[in-house]
Parts: sequence; structure tokens; C-alpha cells
Amino acid sequence: MGKEVKTSGTLENPSVKRNPEDDEVEIDLSEIFYLLWTHIVQIVGLFVSGAVVVFLLTFFLVTPKYTATARMYIISGSNSVVDLSSLQISTQLKADYQELIKSNNILQDVIDNLSLDEDVDTLKGQVAVTNPSDTRILNISITTENAQLSADIANELAKQAKTYLPKVMKTDEPNVFEEAQVPDHKSSPSYKKNALIGGALAALLYCAVIIIKHVTNDTFVTPEDINKVFGVQPLATIPEGRKQSSKRRRKKGE
Repeated sequence: MGKEVKTSGTLENPSVKRNPEDDEVEIDLSEIFYLLWTHIVQIVGLFVSGAVVVFLLTFFLVTPKYTATARMYIISGSNSVVDLSSLQISTQLKADYQELIKSNNILQDVIDNLSLDEDVDTLKGQVAVTNPSDTRILNISITTENAQLSADIANELAKQAKTYLPKVMKTDEPNVFEEAQVPDHKSSPSYKKNALIGGALAALLYCAVIIIKHVTNDTFVTPEDINKVFGVQPLATIPEGRKQSSKRRRKKGE
């Protein structure tokens, strides 16, 4: 068996078959799998390299952030016995509370009381108000680059909401049943997650490149490739190396 046997014109890749009836392209998945398997060392190497690079970039360039959460309970009615109507009203109030807690007036009071060196829009981007499904509980979460500051802002925001919102909405004040604690661990970034994503992207990009090169390659390499496309078995092959050497001999003889 010699080297590649090249032909003139555009030839179809043996791993890409065309159905003459419906003109649909069929790709031989077994050959694609074998192609990837022959490059498994490079794929694994790129996965590890990509993971290491992204991990180092995340570790040195991304500032860790910390999230602290204060929790409020929405009530309606001053009676000790909560009836069905009060439950329905409290449920309707959740959406209003979620929006009003992030209002400019409350946020500005938080900035003034804590002497924060930031504007209302910046603080608003650090606030997340969520409501667990089928509950009347609001979670006021603050995410900053300082763990203590996150807890302070969350507690101050809950305090301001407790006194400010009942005046605006003419309802009973919510109860702050759990104050925010200083977080022990960062909420972001996740080094493991980022490293896995980086490694996967590097490996997938390399796989895409070699598959595209293989599918678009129109060169016959073995006699079996010609048989797959034309349905005929070549009787002989002419190695390119010997062909070139014979030309050189002729030149020397001249």
C-alpha cells in the first residue's frame, strides 16, 4: 500500500454518502467516532489544558463575591388567627413587596444610613428579592465583594422595608424572622464549574475542527475509499513517492 492516491476534480469524502433518491447527505458516524478516537490523546490534552487555563484566569482575575440573605414573613391582619382572606391578601402582596423593596427611596435610605460609597443604581444591581414557591416568605439577598458588607446591607434593607412599606401600602408590617448572617463561603465564582466549562469548550472546538477537515476532505487515501464511492475495486495503486523518483531518474538520464 503506498501513499495517498490523488485524483483530479472534486470527489466526495468516503465517510459522507449521498442518497441519490432524496439528495440527502448521510454521514458515517462510525468513521467519525473512529476519527475522534484516533485523536483521543489530543482531545484529553486540550480538555486538561483548557480547564487549567480557565481555572487560573478565574482564580487570579475574577474577584470573589459573597451573598447574605435576610428573610421576611408577609402577614395581613392583626388577629392571631389567620383566616383564608388574609392568606389570599398576603399572597397578592408578595409581588408588590418584591418591587417596592427595590424602590429608590428605600435604597437611598440604606445608602445614607450605612454611608455607602455607591449610588442607587449600583445598589439595586446587588439586590435580589425572591419568593419560595407556595410561601409568604421573601428572601432579601445582597451580593457584594465584602462578606460583612453584604450582611449589613441585607439587614438594613429588611429594616427599612419593614417600616417603609406598610406606610405606602397601608398594610400591616412584615416580620423579619431571620437576619442575614455574614457568609463564610463565597457565592461566586465557582472554580470547578468554570474549569469544566473551559476544558469542555477547548475539547469540543478541537473535535469540530478535525471533523470539519475530515468531512470536507475530498482526497482518496486507500483503495477502499474508491470502492465506497464508485462501487469498484482498483486493481493497482501508484505510490506518489515512486512516481516522483522515476521522474527524477528520467531527468538524470537526459
